[in-house]
Amino acid sequence: MLRDALRPLLPVSWLLVWLAACDPTTRRDDTLGLQSYAHWEWHGRIAAAEDATLTLARLSLDTTHGGGDVGIARYDFNPGVGVGAEYSITLALDLGRARDLRSNVPYPLGPPPARIPAYATVTCFCRPLKPDSVRGTFLLATRGLRHIAGRVDATLYFTQWNDPARHATYSLRQRIDLVK
Repeated sequence: MLRDALRPLLPVSWLLVWLAACDPTTRRDDTLGLQSYAHWEWHGRIAAAEDATLTLARLSLDTTHGGGDVGIARYDFNPGVGVGAEYSITLALDLGRARDLRSNVPYPLGPPPARIPAYATVTCFCRPLKPDSVRGTFLLATRGLRHIAGRVDATLYFTQWNDPARHATYSLRQRIDLVK
């Protein structure tokens, strides 16, 4: 008798399971990077430093001078078969007050006046690249006490260190997880 009473609820429960499985942070056209590092600090700022003698650009999170919510993530890519096509992208986001961000709202990334300032570096078997800018959006999916999950849809712009007329762009379209 109880089983007959619950039978009409079975299709509804399957629908709820199916809807819960939908993830707004992953899509079919995502870039195929493996996120290998993630860090989130509550009271920090992004420290971006360039060293022209070594043709290096460094990103780090500085927590000694206070600030807002900042995160840094690294993605590793291996697009081709063989050696030489691998590259890594490091992305730093200055979220301001993460509590003020609403879920499922795309926030612009980039230099001010963008809501979320963003910086990126690339490491590759190519000529050294100097960061120019990051343009795109950040979509917050969930924010907990120790975890932020979202989606980044961005184009990263770089210039060659030894030839300012040559530029390179990289796309980053995928999920981002930041952990405290």
